[in-house]
Amino acid sequence: MKVTVLGAGAMGLRYGVLLQAAGNQVEFVDTWQPNVEAMRQQGGVYVSRDHQNRHLVPVKVSYPEDYHGNPDLWVVFTKQMQLADFLKHTAHAFNDQQYVLTCMNGMGHVEKLLQYFKPDKLLAGTALVATVLNGPGDVDFIGQRGAGTMNLANYTETPDAMTHQVVAELEKCQFHPNLTTNFKGTLLAKVVFNSVVNTLCTLFEITMGEFADYAGADDLSKQLINEAYDVCERDGVTMLNTRAEELASVNYVSQVANPLHYPSMYQDMSHDRPTEVDYINGYLVRLGQKYHYQAKTHAFLTHLVHLAEHTRQTAAAQPAATDASVKATA
Repeated sequence: MKVTVLGAGAMGLRYGVLLQAAGNQVEFVDTWQPNVEAMRQQGGVYVSRDHQNRHLVPVKVSYPEDYHGNPDLWVVFTKQMQLADFLKHTAHAFNDQQYVLTCMNGMGHVEKLLQYFKPDKLLAGTALVATVLNGPGDVDFIGQRGAGTMNLANYTETPDAMTHQVVAELEKCQFHPNLTTNFKGTLLAKVVFNSVVNTLCTLFEITMGEFADYAGADDLSKQLINEAYDVCERDGVTMLNTRAEELASVNYVSQVANPLHYPSMYQDMSHDRPTEVDYINGYLVRLGQKYHYQAKTHAFLTHLVHLAEHTRQTAAAQPAATDASVKATA
């Protein structure tokens, strides 16, 4: 299968590198110049697993404007706020015969993808897979090979032959794909998961395991899960998991699968990049408002994340204090 990965960040590189190792012809398209140039100069991307066995994997990478391939499948892993520009600048390479798969965090990407791809060619899902981009052209896969799972569904909720071929390739990569026929419920399962772990770990700058070690972690998780499920049920969504199963998923991933992992939202915050909180907790707030339901805890956390972003931006903009100014204010 010919595959092109749009967005060569942590998750895009993990999917692309493993799909390439499984025998597929894979190319990458990215807009971050340091990343593209590093991979070109190195002749590939450096890949580690749990900070060990760092080695160079040859890959082919292009800027959107320079890409002129015709893949069978696009795999899309950009940040939510970057997606529209990525699609706009790569649109010349899209056609009606291509399929697209995305497992991006949050909600809002499906509507953008449908502007370029036919509904019966769109696959979307969620990935409970931990990966870290150490820097340009350098990625770290967290967890042993085969760690993590993913769910995916057709937008039309009607799997076809190509869908099963994609699932088979993902199985070769040991992503453990679970194909469902519940599109929105599949996507929202990860939104709810991220609304707990990503947001709280980011605000307190802790790993998932450190969050799970807190005696009150279950109470925090339950409050956020219950509020999110109240919203989703009002929207008529049939969730993949019960509330209890969603809590169990949070606990398993935090305690067993990836206890040492800092979630992607934390990685963005710590590098002074905008977070995706508006597409996760903020999405649940907006969805609730459609049905006159106030998701107050999610609204509060959304504000806290933006306050943290604002505080970091303000601190970065201030000149470093001199010895004289410190003495003057002492």
